Amino acid sequence: MKTQPHLKIKTALTTQTCFHCGEYFKDELVIFEEHSFCCQGCATVFEILQENDLCRYYEINGAIGISPDKNLYETKFDYLDLPEIANKILTFTDGHLSTVNWYIPKMHCSSCIWLLEQLNRLNPAIRSSIVNFPEKTVRITFATEQIKLSDLAKLIAHLGYEPYLSLDDLETKKGAKWNRTRLYKIGVSGFAFGNIMMMSFPEYFHVGDSLADQDLQYLFSVINVALSIPVFFYCASDFFVSAWAGVKAKYLNIDLPIALALLSVYANSLYQVFTNTGSGYFDSLAGAVFFMLLGRYFQDKTYASLSFERNYKSFFPIAISKITEEHEIKIPITELATGDVILIRNEELIPADAILKSHSAHINYSFVTGEAKPVTCKIGDTIYAGGKHLGPAIELEVIKPVSQGYLTELWNNDSFSIEKENQRTTLAARINRYFSASILTLAFFTFIGWWVVGNNLTVAFNAFTTLLLVACPCALLLSATFTNGNLIALFGKYHFYPKNAHAMERLATVDTVVFDKTGTLTLSNKSEVQYHGTKLSIADQKQIKSVVRQSSHPLSTTLYQHLENITTSKTVVSQFEEMKGAGISAYIGQDFIKVGSAKWVGVIEETHAQFTKVFVAINHQVLGFFVIQSKYRPDLPSTINTLNQDGFTTHLLSGDQPTDLAFLTKLFVKESNLHFKQMPSDKLNFIKDLQEKKGRKVLMIGDGLNDAGALSQSNVGVAVSDDSNSFTPSCDAIMEGFQLSQIPGFILLAKAGQRIIKQSFSISLLYNIIGISFAITGQLTPVVAAILMPISSISVVLFTTISTKISANKFLKTDQGQ
Repeated sequence: MKTQPHLKIKTALTTQTCFHCGEYFKDELVIFEEHSFCCQGCATVFEILQENDLCRYYEINGAIGISPDKNLYETKFDYLDLPEIANKILTFTDGHLSTVNWYIPKMHCSSCIWLLEQLNRLNPAIRSSIVNFPEKTVRITFATEQIKLSDLAKLIAHLGYEPYLSLDDLETKKGAKWNRTRLYKIGVSGFAFGNIMMMSFPEYFHVGDSLADQDLQYLFSVINVALSIPVFFYCASDFFVSAWAGVKAKYLNIDLPIALALLSVYANSLYQVFTNTGSGYFDSLAGAVFFMLLGRYFQDKTYASLSFERNYKSFFPIAISKITEEHEIKIPITELATGDVILIRNEELIPADAILKSHSAHINYSFVTGEAKPVTCKIGDTIYAGGKHLGPAIELEVIKPVSQGYLTELWNNDSFSIEKENQRTTLAARINRYFSASILTLAFFTFIGWWVVGNNLTVAFNAFTTLLLVACPCALLLSATFTNGNLIALFGKYHFYPKNAHAMERLATVDTVVFDKTGTLTLSNKSEVQYHGTKLSIADQKQIKSVVRQSSHPLSTTLYQHLENITTSKTVVSQFEEMKGAGISAYIGQDFIKVGSAKWVGVIEETHAQFTKVFVAINHQVLGFFVIQSKYRPDLPSTINTLNQDGFTTHLLSGDQPTDLAFLTKLFVKESNLHFKQMPSDKLNFIKDLQEKKGRKVLMIGDGLNDAGALSQSNVGVAVSDDSNSFTPSCDAIMEGFQLSQIPGFILLAKAGQRIIKQSFSISLLYNIIGISFAITGQLTPVVAAILMPISSISVVLFTTISTKISANKFLKTDQGQ
C-alpha cells in the first residue's frame, strides 16, 4: 500500500465537497485523478480503492467515506503483535487462521458495510469479513502467517475505520459511555426547560404593563436565550447530525423533519426577542428536545432489554455428554463448568474452549473461519468453541465457560450480514422514502398557506413546527421492532428459539408442514430394542457399543443405551466413518465393524418391514439385526390432526424402512404423504419440488442430523433437539422435542404477530393523521407536540406487548413439560 499518492495541493477557495467523505473544504484542496479531496488521507483511501478495483463503493446509494485520523502513525498498532496482547484480542486461532471481532465506531451506512466486507480484495491474507451493523462490529478471519494483527488494524485504520481497542470489556465500556452522554443531554435539556418555563411566567399570565415590568420581561427573554444555547447546540445535536448525514447521503431519515422543526422554532424565537416583537418559544424548544430525548432513551432501553434477553439469556436446547468416574451423563450446556470432561461425538459442535484429552481429533472450523478443511489436533491442543468434530468420539476438558452469545453469533454467521441489513433497511426505507417526503411537502404548503393566504406569519411558523414534530414516524418504526422483539422473547419462554424476525415472518406464511421421523416424531430414549441373529459375545457387544458411541444419530444413541451394562473404557476406535442415511463403520484393532441399514452391511432389503432394523456386521460377516420399535411422542396424533384441520398439508420424510404404515397413514391422511428410504439429498429435492412445482411454503421439522440440507432449503427449518449436541446453523429455529405439540400454536402466534404489526401501524397512522390535522389548523403548540410524540411511541409499545402476550396465552399451552 502506498503511503501517499501524487497530489496537487492548493488553498481551498471553493465551496466544493470532498469526493470521498463529502465534507466541505477547509484549509486545503487536494486534487488527485481529476477528483477533489479535503485532505491527503481521503485521497489515499481513494487510491487504495482504485488500485483494488473497488471504486464501485462511490456508486452505492448513500456512500459517504470517512477521512482517516490525521494523527495516525505507522507504529500505532505494533503492540498488538505481542503474544500476551494478541491472545486477549483474538477470538480464535489454530496457528494458521485467526479471527478477530473489532468494534468500529465510525461505521454508519450501507457503503461502510460494503467496503468492510471487501477487505479480502485489499489483502488476500484476509479470508473473510462479516459486518454486524447494529453492533458496529466486523468479524475478520485472516491467515496468521501472511498478515500480522498490527498490519490488519493499520489497513482498516487507513480506510478511516480505526477499530476501538481496549483490553477491558469493550461492550460494557462503550454502552456505559453512550448511556452517560444521552443522560447528560436529558439532564441539561430538562434543567433548561424548567428554568425557561419559570422565566416565562410573566408571558403566560400577560404580566408586564409597566415599563419596569417590560424591562424585566426582556431580561427574562435574554436569560431564556442563554439557557436555550446548550439545548439547541448540545442537547439537540444528535438530531442535526443524523439529519445532515441523511442529506449528504441523499436520503430522508426520520430526524430531518425534527431538525427542521427545531431550527424553525429557534430561529423564530431569536427573531422575536432581538426585534422586540415577542418572547419566542424557548419553552417549546427546550420541552420538545427534553421529551424527545426522554422518549428515545426509554425506547432504546426497552429494546436493549429485549435484545439482551434474545442474545444472552436464550437457552439453546442442547445437552452435552459429561464423563464422571467412567460414567456418562447428559447435562444442559448451561451447567457446564471449567474442568469438566465432556464427550464429543462425530459431527457434534464443541460448545466451549477445551483441551483435547484424546490422542487426536479432526475439527471443522467452517462455522468460525469459513474454511471447510478440517484441522488436525493432537493431545493437549486447545480446541475452540464453534468447531465441529469429525471422526471417532473425543474427550475434552473444558477451560472456559459456555458462551450462549457466541453460539448465537455462530448461528447467524452464514447469512447474518444479508438478512440483518435487509431487516433494517426494508422497514425503514419503506416508511422514510414516502412518509418523510410527504410530511415535508405538507409542512411546506401549510406554512405557505398560513403566511400567504392567512397572512399570519406567527401561526405559519407554529403550524410548520408542530406538524413536523407530531408527524415523526418513530412510532411507525417501533411497531414491527417491538412486536418482533416481544414475540422472540415469548417464543423463547416456550422453548422455541427463532433465529431472527425474518424467520417468524416466514413462519406466518407456511401452508405445508414436513416432518422427519426418527428423533423428531419418536422418542429415542424410550424405544424397545430386541436382537435377532447369531448370539453376540461380550466382545462383540463391546465392539458394537464402542462404534455406536461415536455417532449422535438417534438410532445409535438408542443402541448405546440398550448396551449400557457393557464396559468399553479401554476400547480404541479408528478409521471411523458415518454415511448419512446409511450407517457407520470403524476399525477396533484388526476387526472391521459396520452398523446400519441392510444395504449398508450388504443384505438384500425387505420390501415391507414392520419395524426399524439396524444390522450388524463384523469383518464383513452379518451377525444379525436389532429391531427397534420406536415410541412416538404422546401428543403426536393431536398435533397432526390439528394441523390437518387448520388446512395445512402434512408430509413425512424418513430414511427408515416403511414401518408403522397403518398408524402413520391415519395421521397423515393418505399413504402418498408418507415417504420412506429417503437419503438427505432426497429430502432436499422433495422440498424443492413442493416449492417450485406446487408453490408451497414449507415448514420442515427435523432433528438436524440427516436433515441439514432440507432444513436449509425449506422456507422455515426447525431443528428438534432433546439431548443432542448437534448444532445446525442452517436452521431457522431450534425447538425442544417435548414442545412438538405446540407447532400449530407457534404458527398461529407468528400469524398473530403479523396482524399485531399491521394493527399497531394503523394506530400510529391514526395518531399521525389526528395530530397533523390539529397542527395544520395551528391549534397545537410545539411543546404539546413534543409531549405527544413519545406518548404515541409508548402506546405502541404497550399495545404490542399486551397483544403479543394475549396471543401467546391464546395459542400456546402452558402445561407442557418433559
